[in-house]
Amino acid sequence: MASSHSSSPVPQSNSSDAFFKKEVDATKRFRPVQSLPDVCPKEPTGNPNNLCDSPSLVADQQRWTIYHSKVNLPAALNDPRLAKRESDFFTKTWGVDFVDTEVTPSFYLPQITKEHFALYQQEITPREKVHERCKNICTPKDTFDGTLLHTHDKSRTDLEQVPKIFMKPDFALEDSLTFNAVLPWSHFSTAGGKGNRDAASSKLLQEKLSHYLDIVEVNIAHQISLRSEAFFHAMTSQHELQDYLRKTSQAVKLLREKISKIDKVMCEGSLRVLRLSLTRNNCIKAYNKLKLMATVHQTQPTVQLLLSTSEYVGALDLIATTQEVLQQELQGIHSFRHLGSQLCELEKLIDKMMIAEFSTYARNDLNRPLEDDCQILEEERLVSLVFGLLKQRKLNFYEIYGDEMINTAKNIIKQCVVNTVSQIEEIDTEVVVKLADQMRMMNFPQWFDLLKNIFSKFTIFLKRVKATLNTIRSVVFLVLDKNQKTRDLEDTLQKNSAKESVVDSEVAYLTHEGMFISDAFGDGELPAPQRNTSPNSEPCSSDSVSEPECATDSSSSKEHTSSSLTAGGVEMMISDDMKLTDLELVRLANNIQELLYNASDVCHDRSVKFLMARAKDGFLEKLNSNEFVTLSRLMEGFILDTEQICGRKSMSLRGALQSQANRFVNRFHEERKTKLSLLLDNERWKQAEVPAEFQDLVDSVSDGRISLPEKKPTATEERKPAEFLIVEGQKYATVGTVLLLIRIILEYCQCVDNIPSITTDMLTRLSDLLKYFNSRSCQLVLGAGALQVVGLKTITTKNLALSSRCLQLIVHYIPIIRAHFEARLQPKQFSMLRHFDHITKDYHDHIAEISAKLVAIMDSLFDKLLSKYEVKAPVPSACFRNICKQMAKMHEAIYDLLPEEQTQMLFLRINASYKLHLKRQLVHLNVVNDGGPLNGLVTSDVAFYTGNLQALKGLNNLDLNMAEIWEQKR
Repeated sequence: MASSHSSSPVPQSNSSDAFFKKEVDATKRFRPVQSLPDVCPKEPTGNPNNLCDSPSLVADQQRWTIYHSKVNLPAALNDPRLAKRESDFFTKTWGVDFVDTEVTPSFYLPQITKEHFALYQQEITPREKVHERCKNICTPKDTFDGTLLHTHDKSRTDLEQVPKIFMKPDFALEDSLTFNAVLPWSHFSTAGGKGNRDAASSKLLQEKLSHYLDIVEVNIAHQISLRSEAFFHAMTSQHELQDYLRKTSQAVKLLREKISKIDKVMCEGSLRVLRLSLTRNNCIKAYNKLKLMATVHQTQPTVQLLLSTSEYVGALDLIATTQEVLQQELQGIHSFRHLGSQLCELEKLIDKMMIAEFSTYARNDLNRPLEDDCQILEEERLVSLVFGLLKQRKLNFYEIYGDEMINTAKNIIKQCVVNTVSQIEEIDTEVVVKLADQMRMMNFPQWFDLLKNIFSKFTIFLKRVKATLNTIRSVVFLVLDKNQKTRDLEDTLQKNSAKESVVDSEVAYLTHEGMFISDAFGDGELPAPQRNTSPNSEPCSSDSVSEPECATDSSSSKEHTSSSLTAGGVEMMISDDMKLTDLELVRLANNIQELLYNASDVCHDRSVKFLMARAKDGFLEKLNSNEFVTLSRLMEGFILDTEQICGRKSMSLRGALQSQANRFVNRFHEERKTKLSLLLDNERWKQAEVPAEFQDLVDSVSDGRISLPEKKPTATEERKPAEFLIVEGQKYATVGTVLLLIRIILEYCQCVDNIPSITTDMLTRLSDLLKYFNSRSCQLVLGAGALQVVGLKTITTKNLALSSRCLQLIVHYIPIIRAHFEARLQPKQFSMLRHFDHITKDYHDHIAEISAKLVAIMDSLFDKLLSKYEVKAPVPSACFRNICKQMAKMHEAIYDLLPEEQTQMLFLRINASYKLHLKRQLVHLNVVNDGGPLNGLVTSDVAFYTGNLQALKGLNNLDLNMAEIWEQKR
């Protein structure tokens, strides 16, 4: 039994130093005897040598032990730290410092002390004591080991005499090479004179083989002798094992007899009841399965019936339920092997039918007569179609509606043009074939009525589209809401299942322990079994109804559909198996909303094409202001209506309107500028009478609000023209050109009110018009251009004063015009108002130049007359009489034209010029204020001048300060 412990002997030494000696190579000492593995339990047999702890070759041949360790003796003896190694290569190369330099301790290795081995010593001390005790018990082991070693050496020596070829594991004499090696042919050759020698060789070979056989038999016998004790022990154990088996067999036989009696008395009846119950349940399942098969067999006729009534959702639900039943409960039924593929083809057919019917529905809905009716066409049918398309994941069905929408928009314009042309007798449809050419033959009222009709049709069209798309979106949102409720329900069921799993685990534990559930739960404590409502559940009683039977009537099914109310009040069933993600549904709802925006864009685009078709011959550019304003208001109203319906701005029609408005503004401005230019070229700069309509026009401008009054022909004929234009209590003498200019300015402002989009353009054009009037009037009056243009003989002071007053009238209205435009500009456009500031400055400069021109006229007169002045009798002198006469003419020319304040300021400047020239002449004549005769004559002339000047109307309180004419004494 202990042979495995001694199968790999280890050399032992009697001396205490033997443990530290290097192990000699085992091949040089002896080859260990490899024994067969033990087949009996290892039990002590009384031999103390069997308690040896040496490793086993069988058990430990794959595990590393301390006996595998080896030491490289040269590596241990060659210490590189020893001194006096001058002959070494490294010492010669690196010098003595290489030997004497100490190695710096590593920071990563700890310093090892005896304390680190304290724990090891504590653990190994008890083991050492046990080891010493075992050595004392196994004292005869050395004698046995010595004998064993001697025997092993002898056996090894004998076995080494046997050739190695016999020890090979693949030794076979059938092999020719092996046979020739063992029995050479040379030993059996009989040719020549070598017969005796060959016979002797054969005999020698036979003896050698016999010797090898003896050696092997001796070693085998030796091995058997070593295992004899284990063999006899195994035989003894075999007899005891047979006794144990016989007793066990008798006990098992007795136990089986008892169990058989218990089975007959206690279990056989109960098992029969359970077996019959199971058979009954199987029969019920088979019956229900047959009912299910009968129901499934009626699927196709039922689907056809549902399709005949356009119940696509119910048909699809029935197909889905049937396919689910076929895959789960009726899988493998041979009679239904083709039903699945047939249902798939039927489902594809339903897809095509739904798409075709939706296309037909869209065409019928959009091509209805466009009356003032925005009701949805067959709302229930639409909802049913949308639910079916969503169930089949046909999410691009809205594109069909979009295509039909574009075609309908084209047809609306075409039909409106045809209806209008048919009512106009002047248009011969046989001669003019094309609709565009027929439309261009209409006058503005006819074309305007046609455009108005198109806009009204488009408005109703958009309202219908919005109602239909809102219904579709409401269906999408219902499905989205259903998905959210389903997720909430699933979360609740998961929480409940987590609680029920605790009870299920307790029941499983009690069943595993051999207890009946009725023993663990009292009456009423056992939880009621929940009916499995999933598609995988099977009916457990004859009263149960299969799912396809429930699904045959899709309008009343409660297990697969849930009722919801659409926006239009149509009650529909939402299928539970609409596997659409929230992202897909939200994207679909956004696309449907975008389709409504596209509808608005389509209407605007078609309107723009209609507008451009009429504008090809310059028709729109030839419209007058009232016509264009009417057209602009109609287009603006349609744009606002579409924005209110669709909720988004469409820029195409607005851009076309802006483009036409720009052309209108250019033509509007050019016409009025040309008109103003003609008026100025024909203006003779004489005061014109003010018709009553112009006075009413001025009166309409109040509180900074500009509005053109309505024409009243009857009232205007009864009123006579006025001499002056009354503006806020002030009289303005004007020319006819300025009256018309004021009306033109008000037309610009009124046009801005009617067409707000052209405010900035109108502001620029009006600024240009005012600048043109200022520069052109300056050229004609101050620049004397009217002499050549109109044929005036001279530019009089009255012309100058009248021009100044006209400029003042325009300046009066510039702040009002500025406020009018400022109220209609965006804050970021306020910088454009600086044009009015520049214009005001230019006008003031022009007025100042006219005043300076009037003063310059009198200044040249004073210089001419006073340069010839002589202080002599009679008094007043002729010079002063001429001066007073000219002053009276000047006053007469400007007094009725300019306000009194301006007249006084003008004559003060003229008086200052007069005093300057008189003073210069008195200095020249050497007349001083000494009270002499000359001084008296001058004083009398000055008194005559002062009296005449102050006698003029409005100048009586004028401070002339005539003392300044005398040279001051130093």
